[in-house]
Amino acid sequence: MTAKRFTTVCTLLATLILASVSLHARAGSKDFGDYTVLWSVLPSTFLAPEVARANNLQRSKGIGIVNISIMKENGNGGMTPVTGQVEGRVSNDVQQVNFLAFRRIQEGESVYFIAEYQYSSGELMTFNITARPTGYQEDLAVRFAHTLFSD
Repeated sequence: MTAKRFTTVCTLLATLILASVSLHARAGSKDFGDYTVLWSVLPSTFLAPEVARANNLQRSKGIGIVNISIMKENGNGGMTPVTGQVEGRVSNDVQQVNFLAFRRIQEGESVYFIAEYQYSSGELMTFNITARPTGYQEDLAVRFAHTLFSD
């Protein structure tokens, strides 16, 4: 991994974390015993242009980003990111459903799954996500809703 690529990924992660505390973004988690699924939702305009370009993400009003991570409890009480598969769909308040095309991003020990989706400012969007860690036999299903507002 090049230093430039590492810096870009670190910037993306920092942006996603900082955005999760914003009024426009949302973050949450659900515990499944040994595994925890974490998510964050934010407008794509929160990303710096160079970060969006480096990660092939469209930066535009009306495009949101959903970020999913699967974490496993390790022996010393901490959490370790794990790989796997993530699928999902998002629907608006009139039940128009769009499937999410998640991309796995792995840099070093960090593993996360990102998908873009379209939204109208102020529209309540409901996410139904299924995560399955590699080697695990059960789906980890989460459902959450969020409203984004365009800048």
